Amino acid sequence: MHFVPNFPLTAVWPGRPYPRGATWDGEGVNFAIFSEHAEKVELCLFDMEGREEVQRIEMREQTDMVWHCYLPEARPGLVYGYRVYGSYDPLRGHRFNPNKLLLDPYAKDIIGTVNWHDANFGYRVGHPSEDLSFDPRDSAPYMPKCRVADSAFSWGDDKPPRTPWHELVIYELHVRGFTLHHPEVPAPLRGTYAALATAPIIEHFKRLGITAVELMPVHSFIDDRHLVDRGRRNYWGYNSIGYFAPEARYSASGSIKEFKTMVKTLHSAGIEVILDVVYNHTAEGNHLGPTLSFKGIDNAAYYRLVPGAPRFYMDYTGCGNTLNMQHPRVLQLIMDSLRYWVQEMHVDGFRFDLASSLAREMHDVDRLGAFFDILHQDPVLSQVKLIAEPWDLGEGGYQVGNFPLGWAEWNDRYRDTMRAYWRGDGGLIGEFARRITGSSDLYAHNGRRPYASINYITAHDGFTLEDLVSYNEKHNEANGEDNRDGSDKNLSWNHGVEGPTDDPAILALRARQKRNLLASLLLSQGVPMILAGDEMGRTQRGNNNAYCQDNEVSWVNWNLSQADRELLEFVARLVHLRRAHPVFRRRNFFQGRPIRGSGIKDIHWLKPDGTEMNDHEWLHDYAKSLGVYLSGEALEEVDARGRPVKDDNFVLLFNAHHERVDFKLPAIGANCVWHVVIDTHYEGGLRSDGNFQGGDCFPLEGRTLALLRQIDYQRRRDDIA
Repeated sequence: MHFVPNFPLTAVWPGRPYPRGATWDGEGVNFAIFSEHAEKVELCLFDMEGREEVQRIEMREQTDMVWHCYLPEARPGLVYGYRVYGSYDPLRGHRFNPNKLLLDPYAKDIIGTVNWHDANFGYRVGHPSEDLSFDPRDSAPYMPKCRVADSAFSWGDDKPPRTPWHELVIYELHVRGFTLHHPEVPAPLRGTYAALATAPIIEHFKRLGITAVELMPVHSFIDDRHLVDRGRRNYWGYNSIGYFAPEARYSASGSIKEFKTMVKTLHSAGIEVILDVVYNHTAEGNHLGPTLSFKGIDNAAYYRLVPGAPRFYMDYTGCGNTLNMQHPRVLQLIMDSLRYWVQEMHVDGFRFDLASSLAREMHDVDRLGAFFDILHQDPVLSQVKLIAEPWDLGEGGYQVGNFPLGWAEWNDRYRDTMRAYWRGDGGLIGEFARRITGSSDLYAHNGRRPYASINYITAHDGFTLEDLVSYNEKHNEANGEDNRDGSDKNLSWNHGVEGPTDDPAILALRARQKRNLLASLLLSQGVPMILAGDEMGRTQRGNNNAYCQDNEVSWVNWNLSQADRELLEFVARLVHLRRAHPVFRRRNFFQGRPIRGSGIKDIHWLKPDGTEMNDHEWLHDYAKSLGVYLSGEALEEVDARGRPVKDDNFVLLFNAHHERVDFKLPAIGANCVWHVVIDTHYEGGLRSDGNFQGGDCFPLEGRTLALLRQIDYQRRRDDIA
């Protein structure tokens, strides 16, 4: 039952400056909002639907630039917003306009959406003076509203899985698009948080063997006006306006408890929840953007403004503005948001969009900026998983390999190398070897481990795996930007025909290349990340920037062909193989030398003739074939109880050349036998002739990956005895 207030609320107490936002304490609600340059702040109360403003309360108390009051008659469910008074002087960086209703930066529940109207802007749209003009119209009828939330929830015995980094298998998904067409999910729940907690979806995760879902942005976000005017939406959600509120369009119930139930259910299945978060910019855009929250509360405090020209915004994000991490209250906002999602919503970690922008102290990227210092010492946030997208669009923003201890990074060098190698580009075997062994050249210098590398072939931004092997060029015409948007550097290959084809030879080669790429990903050191649907042949019809496509282009298709089902089974086998064998998920980098005088090396790089690679041979431009011997006997690692961890010995063979290469298999010990575990030349990755003697030549077909495991017959006889 919703609280129905008896307006007007007559009792107004001073309240407290902390915590920020609207906080229900069991007796009333405390309201607190920061504004350094405001002259007056009004709390605006609305009817339960948010349609009519019924009361304004001037917040007369101010402590350390935080305006606050306490309403003993208020309860959860009360709908509210703010109006903030001050100077409207864009030339000095101030954009106060009390005619604009503003969202609370700390709102934990936001209802409704922006109904775009010129009144949403602080200036007169179309005026010759642009943003230097002043718009007196009331924006409240066109604005979403904040709602006081009740944090009560029965978490029971919920505990974070705390999966070790080296055991992670991440699955990146879009809450709406992933389940919207799943036939076994109840129709009212499809496309919602609740859907991710249903049995069919949990079963899919378990079948795949993934250990963490990475949700594309679920912070409350806005559909850009220019997209709405063209009949599109900001489908991806990288346009945040509320850093505490779950996006309401993904909720079947309209309650924030639904998100908590989803997390609790995934945890009970042993699956962690990682959020993709966008703290680098907001939905308010540049100087011509709307006034929705921060811009009207205190523009000069919340945003990075151009020195000497504060009318304009520093834009390191390509989205019009950059949050001002130099201001302690803005830094506090982000830290409070992160702690809220960990402590109140029980999430397990974060992937930071354009994370380099968060490190900028002045114009340069400071690897040890205040944000990272604070995170590193925070007793809550230092214990969760932190993943950086290690670049932004500003000068010096590309920082792959330079983030501090405790951070993992999306490794685009891994992505590009895998794509180029399997496309058949020459001269890459050295780079390829570095990437599949954990990218020690990027991460070992400051004490990080192989799991600092988040390895991926595809992600939401770019081609799907199906499109990567089906298109040479992007096809983004549906976005309405004349195909100018999206990257032109895809390192893709259509294998002879652009897009769909019925040619069986091309289809077979594309299927093999998908197996090659997925097997490389899941057998590499580091943390693998799979894009949702890649395991089932999902296509975006060649669109590599489907950010505005809330339709069949982006939604996962659960109507699987036989080829899709075979690929799904192949990926599941690979993931479970990875999880069963610690040699593929080492906690330490390879040493490449005998371990503790045993004479056993943990890794050997092999030429087709079975001999080891020498330094000169890594530089051959024509070389496209490579073998690697992985010693499970030389792991030199221990489990959680301190017991030594050992594994089987494996040989991985790679051939990106179009012709067959015969690889001489190592002869290690007496009666050495190699069993073929994976051979991507065959459908499903399986071949009938499963065993080869050490010293035999293995026929590695063109554009094929093979994995062989050494069988120890003596150990097998001992086990039987």
